[in-house]
Amino acid sequence: MFYIRLYICSMEAQSLPVNYLPIIIQMLVALGFVVTTMIVTHKIGPRRKTKDKLTPFESGIEVIGNARTPISIKYFLVAILFVLFDVEVIFMYPWAVNFKDLGSQGMIEMFIFMGTLLLGFIYVIKKGALDWD
Repeated sequence: MFYIRLYICSMEAQSLPVNYLPIIIQMLVALGFVVTTMIVTHKIGPRRKTKDKLTPFESGIEVIGNARTPISIKYFLVAILFVLFDVEVIFMYPWAVNFKDLGSQGMIEMFIFMGTLLLGFIYVIKKGALDWD
């Protein structure tokens, strides 16, 4: 009886290359679909190039001036800060799900995490990174 259990456990732990065959087939079918779709649409699609189609177009407004004009770094800085703090908030979801299991140790760790976030936010405000002037 012991040998049968040992054999069953060893069978479950093995990972053979044949087990990955359905995944490989699915990836090949998806890749084939993408390539086929791109080729077919390129071959049978219309090829009418007009002056209107070749002009730059953005949000329904005709382009005025050069696209290479300098943009204030504040826009990029605010966007990066938003992504940074948004990603930090995402880390709070697993903590909230496991709140009861983590106990007081998890609560203390989250207070440290939130304090670090708050210090970073205070630093950003003190540096004036969010001022639009």
